[in-house]
This record gives sequence, structure tokens and C-alpha cells, in this order.
Amino acid sequence: MTDLHELSIAEAAPLIEARRLSPVELTEALLRRIEALEGRLHCFITRTPELALERARVAEVEIARGGWRGPLHGIPIGLKDIYDTAGIRTTGHSRHAEHRIPKADAAVTDRLAKAGTVLLGKLATHEFATGGPSFDLPWPPARNPWDTERFTGGSSSGSGAGVAAGLFAGAMGSDTGGSIRLPAAYCGVAGIKPTFGRVSRRGVIPLAWSFDSCGPLARTVEDSAILLQAIAGHDPADPASADVAVPDFRAGLRGGVAGLRIGWVRHFYEQDRPARPEVIAAMEEAAGVLRGLGAHVEEVRLPNLKAFQACYRIIAMTESFAVHEPAMTRHPAEFGEVTRYRVLPGAVLSAADYVQAQRYQRQLLADVLEVLRDHDAFITATTPGPAPKIESMRPEANFADPPLTAPFNVANCPALSLCNGFAEGLPLAMQVAGRPFDEALVLRVAYAYEQATPWHTRRPGIDAGGADPP
Repeated sequence: MTDLHELSIAEAAPLIEARRLSPVELTEALLRRIEALEGRLHCFITRTPELALERARVAEVEIARGGWRGPLHGIPIGLKDIYDTAGIRTTGHSRHAEHRIPKADAAVTDRLAKAGTVLLGKLATHEFATGGPSFDLPWPPARNPWDTERFTGGSSSGSGAGVAAGLFAGAMGSDTGGSIRLPAAYCGVAGIKPTFGRVSRRGVIPLAWSFDSCGPLARTVEDSAILLQAIAGHDPADPASADVAVPDFRAGLRGGVAGLRIGWVRHFYEQDRPARPEVIAAMEEAAGVLRGLGAHVEEVRLPNLKAFQACYRIIAMTESFAVHEPAMTRHPAEFGEVTRYRVLPGAVLSAADYVQAQRYQRQLLADVLEVLRDHDAFITATTPGPAPKIESMRPEANFADPPLTAPFNVANCPALSLCNGFAEGLPLAMQVAGRPFDEALVLRVAYAYEQATPWHTRRPGIDAGGADPP
């Protein structure tokens, strides 16, 4: 094996368990790839090569002694730089927290360490998971490995770009309105936003308490299931954590979709926010693939995308301003321009606005669950087109155009994005969403589609020989 960066978690794990692949060898290969490509991709805020090699050596010894912990033992990963890491700075990609060093690990950080993962470093994000892409921060924004002039999606930007480029097989992101699924879409990987409350948020820098969810990005649906298995579960120290049993997410992956009723939410991307023809065609083909596998796919209607947008924006802006109000009012210059643009409107929203939006969220949730009474899952597009040029991104886009991802945050549903085609050599993507706490079925539907199509096998052609982005 020479191209170790091409291995998925599911492929590398049995080789490591059988001692046919050394965690140290795998880690060293990825560190070399990071060194070669980081100057073009800017995926990292803080790299931890010494710690990674130390953990890889420990994993190798443990496995040699018969102490294999599971499929993540010895697997190198990255953490979005909003996850606290004891003794390692956690900055939120912000000047305001540039030198912040937590004393304790986040719950997810701790669970991944106990699973035996090897931490390669902390990854680029939008500032505090909202302000980006920005060029007025201490670190540049991450770049898309399919085309470094293109946007990665946000806010889990370094996570999506790094997985796609083969810098690590899996990474942690967070999703408040689409911040796992959008980078997954634009970078051509898989990413799942779990049900609100499925994964502890203790020790994760918040953006909006009503919507924040922690979850993985990975090369494949199966790898996403492996990572989610390690981090899911009740945490009494997180008030929003749900005390709900965690199933074996991989056990049902190969169950197929025959007989399932899948609701096709076409109006999101055909009427509410019209998508490019390539996206519409890719979704038509995806629906046909699922029908060919035995699923009953039929068009359904949810509330208009603008209704979800209004509810989501009022709650998210109010809560994000509450998070940052002390620092933003006293030291606004420490924040990037885009962050100020997106957070400060929360200062002029009233308590009545916030309460009515919270009430409206319950109505929208009820509307979605009513349709899910007769359907096992939803499919819809993740984005209205392939990744745009990074220079075209504007702060006001968050308000002007409703994302196709936020409805499933408002409805507290699990939702996964995976590649379903290409346009202009760039990935397109589909969302699979389901009932709250039914991630297993969402993964099963996505896996069935993924295995029936070739899209997940394509890789960006980035190499160390190209020029650094401007």
C-alpha cells in the first residue's frame, strides 16, 4: 500500500486490527500529505504532529497486546476548532480567542480519545461557526480541494476540505443551520447532522443553543456511522442532551430500501429557491436510483423554505448575539467584519420576536412530523448548485437566500448530505433526512444510494505541485 491517504476508516480499521497496517505508518503518511498540501488548502488552525505520533505509538502497542478498542483505534482525525482540547488552543478561528487554551476536553473530544483516535490537529472554521469566509482573521479561510478558488461551504470548512483531500479520513464538524452538510456537499464527502440532543455539546463553543448539533464528516456513509457511534449518547452535563438509547448504526446499513416510503421534497429547490438544472437533473436521477432499489419515492410538501428561514434566522441571530454580546459590545474590532454583520442584528430583535419564533418552531416541527407519519425519510437537494467562487461570497447571502439545510435544524431531524453527481467537475449533493433519533434509517437510505452509484469513489486531483491560492 502506497496511497494510505485513500483508505476509508472502514477499510483501514480491519488492517490495523490485524496488524497489517501500523497506526504510526498511517499517521506518518497523513502528516506528509498535510505538509505537502496545507499551504494550498489552509485546513488547519493548529497542527499537533508530535501528539499524533505519540498517540499512534500508544495505539500500536495496545493493539499488539490484544487491546484493540474498535474501528477508530489508531485512526487519525481532525477536530473543528470549536471543540475544546485540554492544553491545546481552541480559537473558534477568531482573534478574540486566539490564545485560549482550555483546561478540559469537550465531551466529543474525550469520547474520540477513548475510542483510540489520533488527533492530527484543530481545523479551520468560519469565525465562531458563522463569520466567513473571511480574510480579516488571523488565519485564512480553508480552500476547496476540487478547485482552490471555490468555496468549501461553512462553517465546518477545514473538516470538509481536509476529508476530501485525504488529509484525514474523518473529522468533527458542527451544524446549526447546515454547517456539516454544506461543506460535505461542496467538498463531495458525507456528513451527518444528528438529531438535536443526540450528541453532547459540552465543551463546544456555542453559536445558537436551540440548533447547535455536533457530528462527523467522512469519506463515506459507513465512516460517518462509525464516527457517530463513538460520540453519540447521553451526557448529564449537557442540559440539551437526550437520554435516548443509541442503536448500532452500522448494523442496519445493508438492510436496503425496498418497501420504504421516501418523501421527495422537490419544492425546496425547484420553487422556493430554484436550483441550477444540473442539481434538478441529479435529484431526478437519485430518485430513480432509489426507486430501482425498491423504495416508494413520492413528492411531498413541507412548509415553504422562507417560513423555515424566518424562524431559524430570528432564533439563531438572537441566541448568537446573546453568546457574544459582552465581547462584541466592548471589543467589536476583535471580530471579523462578516461575524459582526451576521451577529449584531440579534441586538435589535425583541423578546417578543424571539418568543414568537420559538412558538413558530413548534408549529413547523409538527408540520414536518405530520408528513413523516406516512413516510420513512425525506430526500432533497443540499445546495442549489456546485461550490461558488470564494471571491463571490457576500455576508448578506445568509439573509438573502434561504439555505436548503436549515429546515431540518428547525425540525430537530437528523439529516445527512452525500454526493449525487458532478457539474463543471465539482460535486453536487443530496440530503437524506428522517424522524428524530432515527439516524440509523437515514444512514441506511444514504448507504443504499451510495453503494448503487459511483460518486463516492471520485477524488479531487489536487497535488503538491500547484500554486498556493491568492
